[in-house]
Amino acid sequence: MKKTLAEKILSYKSGVDSKAGDIVIVPIDKVYAHDVSGPLAIRRFRESGFKKLAHPEATIFFLDHAVPSPRQELANDQKFIRTFVQEQGCPLSEINEGVCHQIAVEKWVRPSDIVCGGDSHTPTAGGLCAFATGMGSTDIAVAMALGKTWLRVPESLLVKITGQFSPTVHAKDLALHIIGLLSAEGATYKALEFGGDTTRTMTMSQRFTLANMSVEAGAKAGLFPADGVTKDYLEAHGRGDSYLELFPDPDAVYERVIEIEAQKLVPLVAQPHTVDNVISVSEVEGTRIDQVFIGSCTNGRLEDLAITARILQGKKRHSQTRLIIVPASRGVYQEAMAKGYITTFIDAGAAVVNPGCAACAGVHEGILGNSEVCLSTTNRNFKGRMGNPESFVYLASPATAAASAITGKITNPEKFMA
Repeated sequence: MKKTLAEKILSYKSGVDSKAGDIVIVPIDKVYAHDVSGPLAIRRFRESGFKKLAHPEATIFFLDHAVPSPRQELANDQKFIRTFVQEQGCPLSEINEGVCHQIAVEKWVRPSDIVCGGDSHTPTAGGLCAFATGMGSTDIAVAMALGKTWLRVPESLLVKITGQFSPTVHAKDLALHIIGLLSAEGATYKALEFGGDTTRTMTMSQRFTLANMSVEAGAKAGLFPADGVTKDYLEAHGRGDSYLELFPDPDAVYERVIEIEAQKLVPLVAQPHTVDNVISVSEVEGTRIDQVFIGSCTNGRLEDLAITARILQGKKRHSQTRLIIVPASRGVYQEAMAKGYITTFIDAGAAVVNPGCAACAGVHEGILGNSEVCLSTTNRNFKGRMGNPESFVYLASPATAAASAITGKITNPEKFMA
């Protein structure tokens, strides 16, 4: 039988010729949790009577959601994780390393890996053609202890993208377009597989953005083929020996094929309070904003910061609009410094925060006041997502966010990209 990427990876890993709808047991290549999900996973691990990790070297803990810790209880959670890591001898990504999903693709994940993460945006690693999915802390505890898990092989939807983006349209706009088409539940427990001639030239940064946002349509995983772009990325990160070419079969059967012409896309935003409440920037242009946040596992990579710097160069943020910029990892931060982006941001009046999740999850470093409006490059705008249920969050690309930071209102980036 001709297979999709999900069927191919899960068949290979389980050792069973499987198709959509089958239940398989697969070994786990990487399992991880962070400072929010990790403490509960550790407690479930111990309560279940487990003593040792199945594969300590492949069990990773990340401190990224509240770093440095803003409160006593969060500091104690991080201390709890550090103690467990020392006992078990597993890797720990400390407070200035960056967001778990970004570090995972920079340092750990390989094509065809099975990745289980204690965070819903674990599918980010699907940009590297890994079957990566988020799980609850109890499932993560069992995965850590047994080194394997069960999965239902998902049906796959093929998102076939053709043509070229206009200069003002970015991967985030495409992600919002797809979620708007499917709705927040349209791909529940499906695999979103990205194909078409446009994807062949997409950068890894663009691929990670789309894989990351797959879960906002309910997807179990978001998958790109492992091709030459994948190989170049792994080689650039000193992991060229991890490369494995992996494509779906040419006549694989998909539950649905969604065809998108890239040249027809326009800059988009997701309006409060759902990610699928998608509308063109032109329809809400002029909406006053109090804060712009650029960063996160969705859009905190070097390519995103380059776009932001190009628009902000020689300009200032609006006097009544705060601008917070957060590199997704220490490596991204260092490269951004070397290229002069950080100086550009500071000169523009931005607050540049250490690598991590920062304001995205509403824990610290950018919580909104009552009735305030934020334009964010993150992946969610649920009510209260950024720390205050009385505030409002719009989602957009880094280009739209940077342009809007200058004007103090939602703005089409074309005005600054001539």
